Amino acid sequence: GVVAHEYFHNWSGNRVTCRDWFQLSLKEGFTVYRDACFSADMNSATVKRIEDVSVLRSAQFAEDAGPMAHPVRPESYIEISNFYTLTIYEKGAEVIRMMEQLLGVEEFRAGSDLYFQRHDGEAVTCEDFVCAMEQASGIDLTQFRLWYSQSGTPQLAVDDHWDGETGRYTLTVSQSCPATPGQQNKAPFFIPLRLALVADDGLQLLSCSDTAVEMLPQREALLSLSGERQTWCFEGLSSRPVPSLLRGFSAPVKLFCDYSAQDLLLLLRHDNDGFVRWDASRRYLLQLIAAHVERRCAIDSEAGLRAVDALSDVLIELLDEGFSSEGWRDDGDAALLAEMLRLPSYAYIVEQFDCVDMTAIQQAVELLRRLLAERLESSLQDGYLKLDRQLKSIGDYRPVATDIALRSLKNTCLSHLLCLSDTPALEWAQTQYRVADNMTDQSAALSAIASCPSPQAEQLAAQLFDDFYRQWSNESLVVNQWLSLQACRDRPDALSRLVELMDHPAYDDTNPNKVRSLIGAFCGRNLAQFHAADGQSYRLLADEVIRLNALNPQLAARLLSPLTAWRRFVLPQCELMQRELQRVLGSPVLSADVYEVASKSLSQN
Repeated sequence: GVVAHEYFHNWSGNRVTCRDWFQLSLKEGFTVYRDACFSADMNSATVKRIEDVSVLRSAQFAEDAGPMAHPVRPESYIEISNFYTLTIYEKGAEVIRMMEQLLGVEEFRAGSDLYFQRHDGEAVTCEDFVCAMEQASGIDLTQFRLWYSQSGTPQLAVDDHWDGETGRYTLTVSQSCPATPGQQNKAPFFIPLRLALVADDGLQLLSCSDTAVEMLPQREALLSLSGERQTWCFEGLSSRPVPSLLRGFSAPVKLFCDYSAQDLLLLLRHDNDGFVRWDASRRYLLQLIAAHVERRCAIDSEAGLRAVDALSDVLIELLDEGFSSEGWRDDGDAALLAEMLRLPSYAYIVEQFDCVDMTAIQQAVELLRRLLAERLESSLQDGYLKLDRQLKSIGDYRPVATDIALRSLKNTCLSHLLCLSDTPALEWAQTQYRVADNMTDQSAALSAIASCPSPQAEQLAAQLFDDFYRQWSNESLVVNQWLSLQACRDRPDALSRLVELMDHPAYDDTNPNKVRSLIGAFCGRNLAQFHAADGQSYRLLADEVIRLNALNPQLAARLLSPLTAWRRFVLPQCELMQRELQRVLGSPVLSADVYEVASKSLSQN
């Protein structure tokens, strides 16, 4: 992906480049889109899409909702280095992807060719790119241009109605976009919304009289949402469908649809869109977590356990169906199943709450992780052993899509099993670590052992972390991974271990990659421990930002990001985070980079 990105910049960035800094996404968003297409072709397209959406939902949406929110084409800045952001790169790529969906593959390619031909050797603007797309396709993109000028993440609210007598299904979608700094009121975006209707036996045929609905192959439709509220009617259905919405994540929006638990299980089991199936599993898990956090239904209550059992039954079915006696079936998607088995990250979960109670979220996640591991244990053990044998029978390590998928599912099974204290998987993980002929298996085994709650695993993890460092101490990139693995351990002593590692010979506090691998990983990914109630992690981060302000202001400003969401957390975290931001802002000789982030975070209305 990295090599592809820089290679593709030859055209989208170098031969055709930006007229000014405000057009930065012209090259970066387009090139991220191109490298994502390349990675999707090389491996699992569905998993690549899931990875990209995960970054958007957990990080870019947070950026859109925070004090540093800005459009894909920003109108002003204090320090340009603060605008090498996920909005410019990842959301910028999503804008390109939406254009490709609206125009179609052939017309989009024609527009790209025209853009390169017309502007080879020139420095141009985002408007020049859109104009080339319009001329090649004949499609008016006037309203679509709002994606470049308006900040924030659009929110879609879905209502539906089923008329059993006429077989008519009515879908109504409303859009809105929260206020962001400098933009209180937003005009409606033009949003491509891919749709299918799912029943117990799979996708239903679509029939819609609305000429604005584009009927796609494989029983899909592309709805063009351009107003604040629109309704579509589908005729001739034999039973009430479940809407499969935002297929392939057709637009970077937040979707609010009142899916029941049964609706989500049906999508998980019967939909043919990999992203929607994965998203259904996320939504189901988040419903359980939210009900527990909000004290509506505890996960370990009778009703909560029934819900966990229902999800476990489907996951067991998918696991067992995927295997033959020899191993994973060729027609199964092991990489997708691995993604569906994983719990949502803390970063993603946090973004689902307007008021974040980290202690309650952590309790819910740990409980859910243990219950799922207990219920899936037999299938996970069987799956791990079969995949391990299958990969060994293939022979030497191969960085090819099929093997990558098998390793992903195998290591996901191992990770779940080691959530349990009393499990034979600890011995399997130790063996995998010792005999691994690739970094994927070795680091996955080490990470799984480090997360196991048993005392035996804790002692073993300490030994293996030492062994891993001795083995790879001459490989700087691997040492970075070693630092991150330890920084991300969700354990009460995580901060004290972090402080120890800051004094380790492998750590260099003037090296940006080392700082990101240790401090950045702890503050950005180990959220349960970073948000401990005593606030000591906030103080450590503020100290590092103040120190780095003089050495590397760009790095310091980016490290400060976890504190900028302070308003959304409950007491005492919100006050402690605010206090550290104020301390950073009050530092003498503050760089423009850090000043912009800290001042906007504290002055946000």
